[in-house]
Amino acid sequence: MTISTGDRLPEATLTRMGANGAETVDLGARLKGRSVAIFAVPGAFSTTCHVAHLPSFLRNKAAFDARGVDEIICIAVNDPFVMKSWGEATGATAGGITMLADADGAFTRAIGMAFDAPAVGFFGRSRRYAMHVVDGEVKVLNVETGRGCEVSAGEALLAAI
Repeated sequence: MTISTGDRLPEATLTRMGANGAETVDLGARLKGRSVAIFAVPGAFSTTCHVAHLPSFLRNKAAFDARGVDEIICIAVNDPFVMKSWGEATGATAGGITMLADADGAFTRAIGMAFDAPAVGFFGRSRRYAMHVVDGEVKVLNVETGRGCEVSAGEALLAAI
């Protein structure tokens, strides 16, 4: 099943690096009663993700805040160590973007966004998308169909909410 506008996100446990190492994040609990922008990338540090997708949310953080978005979450099928390093290297963590790992890809598969690209060594990765979720319900879903980052960019999601 591919997630659609109006659907509720499935229960999921993601991971992040905390002060004492890796810690779990209950996505359902984190979304409860909140307005959240979630975007996913095929891989931390990969070209389009690194130079276009993540920066589009970082540069629009204040505009998302002004629209009442409580949190911006970046998800990738990477481990939490990589997500922590990527957040630090890009300034995303310092800029208020939450970096969460879907290390085994379970959440990505559950919402129908998994794909493989053997030519670049991607297996079980996430398609590029952005969504606005209110209290666990998908209000806006922008899924990238090509290789770029236009439909799923921060500016496009911001314009849709």
